[in-house]
Amino acid sequence: MTAHAQQTVYMPIVIEVSGNGAVSGTNFRDGALMAIDEINAKGGILKRKINAPVSDTQSNAGISRAQVQKAIDGNPYVILGPVFSGSVKVNMQLAQQAEIPQIVGAEAAEITQMGNPYVFRTSFGQQMSMPKMAAFVANGMKAKTVAFLWVNNDYGKGGRDVFFQEMKQRGIKIVADVSTESGQVDFAADIVKMKASNADVMFIYTNEEECARVLREARKQGVKQPIIGETNVISQKVIDLAGETAEGAKGHVGLTADAPIPAVQAFTDKFQKRYKYVPDHNGLK
Repeated sequence: MTAHAQQTVYMPIVIEVSGNGAVSGTNFRDGALMAIDEINAKGGILKRKINAPVSDTQSNAGISRAQVQKAIDGNPYVILGPVFSGSVKVNMQLAQQAEIPQIVGAEAAEITQMGNPYVFRTSFGQQMSMPKMAAFVANGMKAKTVAFLWVNNDYGKGGRDVFFQEMKQRGIKIVADVSTESGQVDFAADIVKMKASNADVMFIYTNEEECARVLREARKQGVKQPIIGETNVISQKVIDLAGETAEGAKGHVGLTADAPIPAVQAFTDKFQKRYKYVPDHNGLK
């Protein structure tokens, strides 16, 4: 038994502190650390304090795998993180082989479809959220055509695949299938393609900072079609970065710090007081 296990409950956080996933990762980290401090203040777990050092994956799948292996070497009770689906896919087998539970923020549908009993999500997966969005497109917006912009990583591909299946079942045509890159800065050509499709609705499915850039570019080019998306497109960070260009965007939200629920509002108030920023869904996770 290691010194970690004898004196504390070792619960390392392996998360995106820098790189393209930093918005998601720092929210997840800060929410976890706040909860851990509250638990420790009440005596910890079985009178042992939680020890939760943070390792930065740098939003890189290879680095995340190395950090998870390093965490496993310390004989943890559980590993918290990462958020990026691509990172979880390459490191979850390590935790499974070591029989260590891993609690992740990843949403790619296949994460919990791979038969790994040691991986646990902290929110809806895409297989739950995308059918809801598809129903809104079909029934709420009465759309017949959709232009779909997505980020070319495991998260984006997983969401795209589920959404396209749902659209096909409803007889709705995808008239623009626009692949973008994580960390992309210029979306001018992508918005031109989406506008040229004359779609009834534009669907945005990428990371927070990129969502904000897409919204600014869409307004710059005078897009009139409704813009919708998943939780990311209306997250607090997007609202902060996009400003008034986020006005009117709609999205499905599995978790939100804006929910009019007393427990959620109490969490949001404590989080904002401690960290001086408003949390998003990853903070709640």
